[in-house]
Amino acid sequence: MTTLRINTYSVAVMITLLLQGFLALSMGNAQSHGCTDLLALNYHAGAAQNDGSCIYPDASISVLSSWLLPPSMVETSGLIVWNHKIWTHNDRQDLKLYAFDTLDVFNYETFELTGTINIDWEEIAQDEHYVYVGDFGNNYNGNRTNLQILLVEKTSLLSREPLIDTIQFSYALQDDLSGSGLNNTDYDCEAFVVGKDSLYLFTKEWVSKKTSVYVLPKEPGNYVARHLDTYDVQGLITGATYLEHERLLVLSGYNMVVQPFLYLFYDFQGRDFFGGNKRKLRVNLPLHQVEAITTKDGLFYYMTNEALLTAFVTVSQKLHTLDLTEYLGHYITDYEVGVEESVLGSLHLYPNPSRSYLRLESADLPVGTNYKIMDMHGRILLKGKTGADITLLYMGELPPGVYILNLDTNPVVSKKIMRY
Repeated sequence: MTTLRINTYSVAVMITLLLQGFLALSMGNAQSHGCTDLLALNYHAGAAQNDGSCIYPDASISVLSSWLLPPSMVETSGLIVWNHKIWTHNDRQDLKLYAFDTLDVFNYETFELTGTINIDWEEIAQDEHYVYVGDFGNNYNGNRTNLQILLVEKTSLLSREPLIDTIQFSYALQDDLSGSGLNNTDYDCEAFVVGKDSLYLFTKEWVSKKTSVYVLPKEPGNYVARHLDTYDVQGLITGATYLEHERLLVLSGYNMVVQPFLYLFYDFQGRDFFGGNKRKLRVNLPLHQVEAITTKDGLFYYMTNEALLTAFVTVSQKLHTLDLTEYLGHYITDYEVGVEESVLGSLHLYPNPSRSYLRLESADLPVGTNYKIMDMHGRILLKGKTGADITLLYMGELPPGVYILNLDTNPVVSKKIMRY
């Protein structure tokens, strides 16, 4: 018989080493996950991966500008920017899409979606080929069985002979269609976005004051929308805009006293929209029933409110602009606009964003080239001429925000710059 002799000291050493290794691994994992957002109260410089734990101070924002919208858009409910125009629609009966620009809001074009009906159009979104219109408002009794999204082919829409298909759907979690009464359901919806191969709906939950995200295919058909997640926004969600490549989602909404807010969701993985940073911003527009929001660059936003007419207050329908650079400028990294690569090959701008001086370097840019810095409305704020090799552009007197630098080259070079 073989006798097994155990060296108790060696066993103790081995156990100690294993425990030390386990603790080191645990500490390493703890250090690699945490809040990675510089703007958060609990920012962790040693964290390599965002775990969604960031906590932010309360913040309020004001709009940059506002325009009164025509009476024809009194119930503006969705918003996109496409084909150099701002597009919106009304939320019931009206079959038209409205396209305009801020130079003359009252000089608009209309595009009728012939052959459709508007039970409750609540949102508009787009991808490269289609405009999507969400006919899924469901606040009247919470029991609609004809929820749908219209797919409108873009080229045909511009020719005013729209080719339209539909996505019909129901909610996976809704099994009671007996009716809940006015504004008493968690299956209303006024917001959705388009991803690479799916649509994502964000519910307006009158009872819970939360929002749930549901996913649908982008292809025409009849589907059951699959529930992905729910988040407590403490309000009613009315609009959404999404930059998939930037992993940025912004929702608009208001609370029960019609105080509007924005919810910023960013630095998440895949379609785990609520798994990254989550920041709520109060919008300084009391009693404005905000209904829609859109952006092209993640920093400069358009937002609309529908008319609010009561015995005590009257608020007209308006279009607003907002600059979220203060809150997202450190995160959004895509600053190029209208860039000619052949011209910019030797051009360097840094630091961008900048707090005071922006250095412009180029070996090929002629001395004395005219430059100008404009705001997002095209107003010239600064101008001058470039020097030899390095030109210092002083931005210290400009308020934090997004600006456009134009260089008078051939062709003209435009570059987005930022001051924080």
